[in-house]
Amino acid sequence: MKKSITKAVALTAGLLMSSTVFAEVSGNIGATSDYLWRGVSQSSGAAIQGGVDYAHESGFYLGTWGSNVDFGDGTSYELDIYAGFGGEITEDLTYDINYLYYGYPDAPGSIDFGEVTVGLAWKAFDISYSHTVNGGDDIASSPLDSKDMIYVQANYSQPLTQKLTLGLHYGYSKGDVITSWFNTDSYSEYNVSLSAATDLGDVSFMVSKTDLDDDDAKLVIGYSFGFEL
Repeated sequence: MKKSITKAVALTAGLLMSSTVFAEVSGNIGATSDYLWRGVSQSSGAAIQGGVDYAHESGFYLGTWGSNVDFGDGTSYELDIYAGFGGEITEDLTYDINYLYYGYPDAPGSIDFGEVTVGLAWKAFDISYSHTVNGGDDIASSPLDSKDMIYVQANYSQPLTQKLTLGLHYGYSKGDVITSWFNTDSYSEYNVSLSAATDLGDVSFMVSKTDLDDDDAKLVIGYSFGFEL
């Protein structure tokens, strides 16, 4: 899954400080050498991605985002829809509550699912908890529960220069869905990234690793460009 939600939350937090009614529609396009979702490849190689976001000064936002995928079963793309609300608790502490629907329109089985996420951010740190609330019958093998999946993550972001930013990430997944997918009831994933802002978009370099059996570290190079609509 993508990162546009993080961008939208940051935007809405800033808009809350405005004294006039304001809303913004923005877009993003990008490419990556490998589309990783919670440390696991979704594309088995390069992916082209993009989305559209709407953010209102009240803190409400919604959007959609898509990417090509390759699960080895004929599924060719993912199309997500999300909506949420974010704002400030204090000058340094912000919150976000959102629902995200992961759609796979051309999948041969019923594998769409949705999650509710609650997150807090303090200065350079953020944490969030996600829980699957709906899922297709083919997400988990019977008799496992297709709605039994949680995800907890923590992130740290630190500017190194005016244009270069260091990112650290840790995530933990658990539940019946994880058991069905990976034959283990839980796993952890972590990555280190460097992103550089340029006039032509952002370039990122990331090293990612999980503790799943036989999973090697992955080097991922990405590019993204955001624009107002």
